[in-house]
Amino acid sequence: MLYGADYNPDQWPEEVWDEDVRLMQEAGVNIVSLGIFAWSRIQPAEDVWDFLWLDTVIGKLHAGGIAVNLATATASPPPWVSATYPETLPADESGASYWPGSRQHFAPSSPTYRRLAGELVRRLAERYAHHPAVVMWHVGNEFGCHLWMDFSDAARDAYRRWLEDRYASVEALNDAWGTSFWSQRYGAFDEIFPPRLAPYSHNPSSMLDWRRFTSDMLLECYLMERAILLEAGATQPITTNFMGPFKPADYRRWAPFMDVIADDCYPDPANPHRVRDAAFQRDLIRSLKPGVPWLLWEQATDAVNWRPANPGKKPGALMAETAQSVARGADGIMFFQWRQSRAGSEKFHSAMLPHAGTETRTWNAVTELGARLAALPELPAPGRDAHVGLVFDWENWWAVEERDHPTEIDYLALVLEWYGAFHERGIQVDVIAPEEAALDYELVVAPALYLLRDDGAAALTRFVQDGGTLLTGPFTDIVDGHDQFRDGGFFTQLAPVLGLRFEDFGALAGMSAGGSGVGALSSDAVQAARAAAASGAVEFELEGVVHRGRLVAESIHATTATAVSTFRSGLQAGSPALTRHAFGAGEAWYTATQPVGPGLGAVVDAVVAASGVRPVVEGLPAGVEAVRRGDLVTLINHGDTRVEAVIDGVDAETGVATGLVVLEPQGVAFVLSPERSAVPAVTPATATPDVVVLP
Repeated sequence: MLYGADYNPDQWPEEVWDEDVRLMQEAGVNIVSLGIFAWSRIQPAEDVWDFLWLDTVIGKLHAGGIAVNLATATASPPPWVSATYPETLPADESGASYWPGSRQHFAPSSPTYRRLAGELVRRLAERYAHHPAVVMWHVGNEFGCHLWMDFSDAARDAYRRWLEDRYASVEALNDAWGTSFWSQRYGAFDEIFPPRLAPYSHNPSSMLDWRRFTSDMLLECYLMERAILLEAGATQPITTNFMGPFKPADYRRWAPFMDVIADDCYPDPANPHRVRDAAFQRDLIRSLKPGVPWLLWEQATDAVNWRPANPGKKPGALMAETAQSVARGADGIMFFQWRQSRAGSEKFHSAMLPHAGTETRTWNAVTELGARLAALPELPAPGRDAHVGLVFDWENWWAVEERDHPTEIDYLALVLEWYGAFHERGIQVDVIAPEEAALDYELVVAPALYLLRDDGAAALTRFVQDGGTLLTGPFTDIVDGHDQFRDGGFFTQLAPVLGLRFEDFGALAGMSAGGSGVGALSSDAVQAARAAAASGAVEFELEGVVHRGRLVAESIHATTATAVSTFRSGLQAGSPALTRHAFGAGEAWYTATQPVGPGLGAVVDAVVAASGVRPVVEGLPAGVEAVRRGDLVTLINHGDTRVEAVIDGVDAETGVATGLVVLEPQGVAFVLSPERSAVPAVTPATATPDVVVLP
């Protein structure tokens, strides 16, 4: 288990470097990410290079038994770059430059930036590619984190080249973008500009390609640096740090180029959905490279500095949050950063070694965590342990949140709602593309799959045909990969699978409570319809319980499907709200609204019961999650009270057989338990299991 942090010795005098190494050893640190923002120290002027300080630091770390994840230092160009080469600066949608003084002040598509960054990487690689301390390469840093889009002239020129490579002819581009609308037809690629400030909406098909281009330009920067490292003879793993569900970069396209996936994750202690959201991020990261352990490169030891309010972590939360990563396949746990900065924008950000020193709660927490991680045996690689695949697709994210739709959809929030329902039930989930739907899963859930590519539709169809269960919902199968309607309107690909015909979206925002759809109801129903309409909601009934839905109440017609539930209010009163349809050896469920709260849980319960999916450990108390990683089951008590669970196995830290496991608040248990041995977390009346109390 790798354990460490970002290390920025260039921010500190050489006199503290030996102390750093000594304290790292005390904390159990065995690796550091080095030099991430050190470009100005390595190259203080265009023709001046200084590697002696870096040689010294790497030598001290190596002598202390601490490995180096060496950064290429390209994430923040020094001031001389901007002053000498202003063409490297990015621009906003108005064409105004972003200036130096922060970080990421470079245009990713700038040939000059790439030349200068490439020379830096080449010199680093030639000097350190064969150094025994360097075990990994850290390319750039959080690509696109602050600069979501660049509208500079460099981006303009690169965008035109990218489009010409993609479409070959301007006629093909006109067809893909539907440029006959609003007189947008182009006569040449040189007539195309980035979607800079405009009077009204940009062409949605062009916006989709612009987002693809933006992601690809960031990826090209990574690939350029990777190629230089390889050419210099680097044999160490090469990667960069992802940021979970980060909208500007399609990490699923990036993942094949990462030797190992690395991620930065900062759960907000004040977020009531903190545990759910962090679990989703870790499941997403694990799912990007199935079967391969990943690395948590950044998390906070305590408080961060960038939110309006920055509370610290409750006692034990650092272990509980770390366990979420280990449970989901992480073989490395690291922090930003080792020593807390004394200057700059992040001086209030917590670190492994705080300003208050080693007689602190933070220091005790990180040293205890390091010791506990070091005691773990070699852990199994994360396998295909989940039986549910949750579709989360970047291109769909970009398209479904574009302007001028029937209603505004926050795609990530919507996916998190569905994910949360499974997380609450202890059901493990992989986060997949629609093309990855396969019978490794018993159930695939695809919320708001507005943009559905041909291959994705084929995979979902095949999945159900071969015996899987599909659950999807409103705003699905609407447009193709160019964000255009297909011939035939909506449900053009999934209609046979769903057994439905689609008529209208029925957006609920601002929906009138009057009209023929309401007038035909009883007076009580009219009042209920008006109340639901006023709150932007609609009602449906499932197994005798009335639930609410939001966003839309779609008008769908069951051709061969069965209506499991119907709307009780609104314009669609009496029409299907939830349907079920046998197709091939499997079945497909469809919800025509986005269920709210208990309604979402009720839909999930119905589909889970039909599919046969089971939780990792049954009957766990609220606030406790169980995650399987091969034979390793991790139990985490995120609650504030002591709880008990029963699971047969062996404690991975002590080797003691488990029975009744007692978890203190924020407590964690690592249990080696093959899947066939997991038993309900309810102590049998006649059993007297061994009790293992874990902190």
